[in-house]
Amino acid sequence: MLMVLGLFCPALLGQGPAPDAPVPATQPAPTTFFTSRSLAGEHKFWDKGNRILFAASAACSAADFAATRANLQSGGRDLNPVVRFFGPSTAGLAVNFAGETLGVIGISYFFHRAGHHKMERIVTMVNIGSSAGAVSYDLAIR
Repeated sequence: MLMVLGLFCPALLGQGPAPDAPVPATQPAPTTFFTSRSLAGEHKFWDKGNRILFAASAACSAADFAATRANLQSGGRDLNPVVRFFGPSTAGLAVNFAGETLGVIGISYFFHRAGHHKMERIVTMVNIGSSAGAVSYDLAIR
């Protein structure tokens, strides 16, 4: 995750001017204008789009949980090493998939607070895609 942040968010690496940067003699007065255009990219975190994405993410994680549990109970084994650690018990699997969903919401909130509104939604979309892929794979090997 740190590599992704480093590659796609170079602004996170900028902590201020370089130590050898020249200091301007006078600082211009900061001016801030709030227009509807400057606020167009901002939105509330729990807006309609995010609620739909989080609900879809939770639904795909629940489907992934059900398919993985059925696979493990019928004698199969999980290919994901993280889930394999939680796999012996149904409660462990439930904790894993609930934690995955909460983790996606947390990472999405981090991007929202940092002002990366497209990334906040992309994280959830990637999770939906990976869960849907896992469910389709589980159903295909039955």
